[in-house]
Amino acid sequence: MVATHLIADWNPEDRGFWERRGCRVARRNLWLSIPALTLAFAVWMVWSVVVVHLPAVGFKYSTNQLFWLAALPALCGATLRIFYAFAVTVVGGRVWTTLSTASLLLPALGIGYAVQRPETPYELMVALALLCGLGGGNFASSMAHISYFYPRSRKGYALGMNAGLGQLGVSMVQFVVPVVISGSVFGVFGGAPQVSTEGAALWLQNAGFVWVPFIVASALGAWLGMDDIADAKGHFADQAVIFTRKHNWLMCWLYIGTFGSFIGYAAGFPLLMQSQFPGVDALQYAWLGPLLGAVIRPLGGWLADHHGGARVTFWCFVAMAAGALAVLHFLPASGRGGDFGGFLASFLLLFAAAGVGNGSTFRMIPVIFLTERQRAAEPQHDAQAQAVREGNKEAAAVLGFASALGAYGGFFIPKSYGSSIALTGSPEAALQVFVLFYVSCIAVTWWHYSRSNAPMPC
Repeated sequence: MVATHLIADWNPEDRGFWERRGCRVARRNLWLSIPALTLAFAVWMVWSVVVVHLPAVGFKYSTNQLFWLAALPALCGATLRIFYAFAVTVVGGRVWTTLSTASLLLPALGIGYAVQRPETPYELMVALALLCGLGGGNFASSMAHISYFYPRSRKGYALGMNAGLGQLGVSMVQFVVPVVISGSVFGVFGGAPQVSTEGAALWLQNAGFVWVPFIVASALGAWLGMDDIADAKGHFADQAVIFTRKHNWLMCWLYIGTFGSFIGYAAGFPLLMQSQFPGVDALQYAWLGPLLGAVIRPLGGWLADHHGGARVTFWCFVAMAAGALAVLHFLPASGRGGDFGGFLASFLLLFAAAGVGNGSTFRMIPVIFLTERQRAAEPQHDAQAQAVREGNKEAAAVLGFASALGAYGGFFIPKSYGSSIALTGSPEAALQVFVLFYVSCIAVTWWHYSRSNAPMPC
């Protein structure tokens, strides 16, 4: 590691330090992290758009196989997040951001070549879908890295900006890919078009190739411009203590409800819309929900900074339960065609509530773990200073680990749709389970964090 990128003394809670130097350094790392994370989300979710076009260009896959391809990146990404969550302390945030961003070239190039050949084996498509999980893993390390740079009073804003603007990659991929596959963006270097069943020329390979130059630029930017904090360095054993902390598991459950819903709905929304309303151009509307959820996430962090994360999270889960019930009401069922306008509006409510909840739950985590360590420490100044360091380190680990478990929602939600449709002919059973899950999240948030005399108000 280049020495000039390693910061030996970092104390953002010291107002003089923050104003003199800390704010500038933190802002630079944040604004280099955001585009890297945006690209990671774009590569992670690219299959949610690609699968919609595969049948039209000659790929003979069943609806359930297509849902598998949409779901597998989330399964892989969620699993990788468990390891990525601890990578920043072991390797360093700057080095890890550079390597993890550069790794996105593997699925981006692989998809570009594979979709040009309808005879490509399904097993290879599965492997490429799993490789897209590399993008999903990046979120855990990115959030852990940025959390070290900001004081407690600004963590909600910083984490909300990093995650919220990073998650724009989900809506961006669903907006950009339909545009770039309609023309020869790279000329002779991009390959020949495929002819769809409707006779239109499609350059489906551009869905992967279009991200390549941006990935290269972002990886170079991270290497040249990011920093590492010496106090953030450590060993896995130092952070493994979070597995004994009750609040780690409670916050993981809540984050499955917020981020798991956001990424799961984003992954399955285009294909669900197409299957339930076949007369609608799904990709014309699919990007709206992820865009709303991503843009509104910083608002969740801001509201949590000013009104308390638990209170905001509680009402987000109430809204999500109502949104899922509304989707059930507007679905086609019992011979009626359903109401697409109501269906879309209900999903926009779900995306908005999940987006705000993403920001508020991530604001809760640093407060909980810092408070818990300070309560356990002796009142002496040295003990309190050590408690702050331990609390920040544990919070960073929990941010990463919770994001890992939350990302499994990106697998279970689209797969639940596919299984429910295969077994019953409708996604209703899956949505009914989601409602029950949101009720459990309401209960956990109220009892532990938001009620009067809660054991850990935040």
